[in-house]
Amino acid sequence: MSEVGDGFAVRSLAVTYPDGMRLHRHDHPWGQLVFGKSGVMRVITDEAAWLAPPTRAIWLPAGLAHEIVMKGEVAMRSLYIAPDRAQALPATAQVLEVAPLLRELILHILGIGMLDTRKPEQDRLAGLLIDLLLQARPQDLALPLPRDKRARALAERLQANLDDRSDLASLAMTSGTSLRTLQRLFPRETGLTLEAWRQKARLIWAVGQLSGGVSVTATALDSGYDSPSAFITAFKRQFGVTPGRCRPVE
Repeated sequence: MSEVGDGFAVRSLAVTYPDGMRLHRHDHPWGQLVFGKSGVMRVITDEAAWLAPPTRAIWLPAGLAHEIVMKGEVAMRSLYIAPDRAQALPATAQVLEVAPLLRELILHILGIGMLDTRKPEQDRLAGLLIDLLLQARPQDLALPLPRDKRARALAERLQANLDDRSDLASLAMTSGTSLRTLQRLFPRETGLTLEAWRQKARLIWAVGQLSGGVSVTATALDSGYDSPSAFITAFKRQFGVTPGRCRPVE
């Protein structure tokens, strides 16, 4: 893929991946908009992990090393945006809400394949894409990741066992690190207390479950909450909407 303008503003790629497929660490010379027409994607960098259900997309600026893990069969639809066109877009990764018009435009561009700036109608489509991305609402579906090896090991364990109701002191003991040390590391490296980080990890994972059609009650229990009401309260406090808003429309 060329790094400079070669007459194309946007290139596209459509691939379907099976559940559990991992695209190992890589980067791109062009900015990438990653959209899952179905399934849920988890995008991981050194600093954070983002979740993208079908109603969301992830913007990845050029050069950002990342890996992607699939949950469910993922119909991934990617748009690669040339550096000169991507200058107006965020310099950091973001999860963006995909409104109906943006979704249809993404799929329309995929049908064309590439947008050639030498064709006025395609150049206009590229401009519309940038405009809609700038208008798209960012979504707080990013989980900051610690760099310290001890804190990172616990973070990975917590993400792999979100329904584990063990207290943090017990988890710290099994990781060979004191709870006090971890409680100092997490705010310093993620901006969240250990307790708040664990809750956000559960709630972000819950968004993916709900988007896949899992019931609110089942998601609440699988997320480690004792009752649906406690889950709904925490979810609304974190995202500003009830869990039911994240479930697919029947």
